[in-house]
Amino acid sequence: MRRFLTSLCTSFVCLIVMAQGWPSSYGGVMLQGFSWDSFDDSQWTVLEKKADDLSGYFDLVWVPQSGKAAAAKSMGYDPLYYFNQNSSFGTESELRSMITTFKNKHIGTIADVVINHHGTNNGWFGFPAEVYKGTTYQHQSTDVCANDDGGKAAEEARKKSVQLSRNNDEGEDWNGMRDLDHTSNNVQKIVKAYENYLLNDLGYAGFRYDMVKGFGAYHVGDYNTAANVKYSVGEYWDGNANTVRTWIDATGKRSAAFDFAFRYAVRDAINQNDWRVLSDTRTTGINVDNGAYRQYAVTFVENHDVQDRGTTSGYSPDPIRKDTLAANAYLLAMPGTPCVFYPHYLTYPKEIKAMIDARKLAGVTNTSSYQNYRSSKDHYANIVTGTNGKLLVVVGNNANQLSIPTSSYTKLLSGYHYAYYLANDAETPWIDKASGKYEVEVLKVRLTAVSTHVGAKLVYTTDGSTPTASSAQVASNTEISITEGEKTLKVALLADGVVGKIITRHYKVAAPVPFIPETIRVYVNTDEVNWNAYVNYHSWGGTHTATSWPGDRVTSKETVKGKTWFYKDYTLTKADDYVNFVFSIGTASNASDNQSLDVERVKKTSYFVISSTKDNGKFTVDNVTSTVTGIEGIKADVKQSRDNKYYYTLSGQRLNGKPSQCGIYIHNGKKIVIK
Repeated sequence: MRRFLTSLCTSFVCLIVMAQGWPSSYGGVMLQGFSWDSFDDSQWTVLEKKADDLSGYFDLVWVPQSGKAAAAKSMGYDPLYYFNQNSSFGTESELRSMITTFKNKHIGTIADVVINHHGTNNGWFGFPAEVYKGTTYQHQSTDVCANDDGGKAAEEARKKSVQLSRNNDEGEDWNGMRDLDHTSNNVQKIVKAYENYLLNDLGYAGFRYDMVKGFGAYHVGDYNTAANVKYSVGEYWDGNANTVRTWIDATGKRSAAFDFAFRYAVRDAINQNDWRVLSDTRTTGINVDNGAYRQYAVTFVENHDVQDRGTTSGYSPDPIRKDTLAANAYLLAMPGTPCVFYPHYLTYPKEIKAMIDARKLAGVTNTSSYQNYRSSKDHYANIVTGTNGKLLVVVGNNANQLSIPTSSYTKLLSGYHYAYYLANDAETPWIDKASGKYEVEVLKVRLTAVSTHVGAKLVYTTDGSTPTASSAQVASNTEISITEGEKTLKVALLADGVVGKIITRHYKVAAPVPFIPETIRVYVNTDEVNWNAYVNYHSWGGTHTATSWPGDRVTSKETVKGKTWFYKDYTLTKADDYVNFVFSIGTASNASDNQSLDVERVKKTSYFVISSTKDNGKFTVDNVTSTVTGIEGIKADVKQSRDNKYYYTLSGQRLNGKPSQCGIYIHNGKKIVIK
């Protein structure tokens, strides 16, 4: 009996630990794997290909809402289906593949859970029915808050003679879709089934809850307890850190929250060109002002809601963009769980990965303590105590002019308006280049000894073997050369003849292969829709300037095996170039009545058929390129065959054949020597 009770208590403790909303002493870093309208860059297939690059740096990746939305092209914040996972970002099978690949690389995928409101596909209250594992799930009109849409829903309900919930919305109203009453047993049943599906069927690691101001916080606690989820973060959009803390408390501390106060403090420091804002008398973040809540602070400096959306009404460039690297340097050094914005990472991948290396080397976690070191208009510095050492972060216009005593600290990194230092008693080596791919002939890597031992040296290997005292040896701050190929660099501290801590980097080094612009042809067959005279090609994406709607009027035709195809040529100017399309007929004023869905990331000569089938009023498009393989005019991926033929000088000049002169050349993506 005692053994049974002990086992029962142990299981209960485990459940409580799992349901705490966010782990304590967590040293992981999250990536927001999308931005607004990132339909190209955030496709499941695109993100999956980045798994190797992200592994070891990002422990969690938050992805767009993955269910089929109400709009044909959607970021997912107009949810329509929970169990249909074919979205604007890819198919369910592609989603499952990405999640599995991430998991195999020790990356957890965070689902965007949008449950405050729900779309309909038949009037105001016609919710779709879904069947999952033999059970039918369907929201009803009685699941809609009584005061939804400022009373408009009630007016429609009277017209349709249907009943709404008797309860008003527990939080803020969200106009345009039906706000759900989370006190409804039916709503709770559906949400819990949905979250179980996300975690235990699709394989997600946790949840990001959208617009949690819209319903009672205790529901999040209830849902998370039912799901036994390890990672949960709510979007409580409020710059008042105390208000956010109140929400965390109301969940029973079953969820973390995004730290908007932290984001606004960094934004204002940059915008005002006054870094003293970071030590302002106002509350500057739930992670910095009360140690009890650092565990539940997911920090960030920019996201899809506050980013620059170009000419979109109501949006303007985020001041963060004036000093993106400094903002991320501060973010990645401070306690809390940092969430890096995808565009920032795409712009500065090597720099941000190096910052993460420094964070993890010091052992900074979400519950680390810190103290201010210096504060002025032109610089701000904090000392953050990690499990492995003290990390000193300096940001601001004069960050690199601040004098730091070398007797206490060693510089790890520096860049535009930021610098990282590590306390010498960390007793560790440091490598300034993050793991990853480098398109250079020779990669220069600086090795640094962080040690209290005067004259400490470094020993290293590049073949993955463990360094010993007899391995290659260099003084601190020495650059070594990493040659072409896949190399595993291991570096150890050598102090007083004793080999100490070892750190590792993995590099893929290859000389850049010159890209020769190539022309692709895009064919469109319109037999099913009877567009006989012309087709509008609206194009954008990659290096291509967007055409004015409805695009170029294309009349050129070609007959291939008895079918007539409109066609137009496009030039790809770099290796990752592509073109997106919408096909239509008509003028700017009416072409939207006769247009196709988006066709994305066309990178080679392709054949498309405009189908008579419509999705939300737009014609679907079938890519039939694979079925016409071998017909005249089609071009295979010419890059491979071209590379087999051509040689290039190191300056990028293409040669028609094998060179006769002695020298170094590029052939098949590799450097060769002609003697």
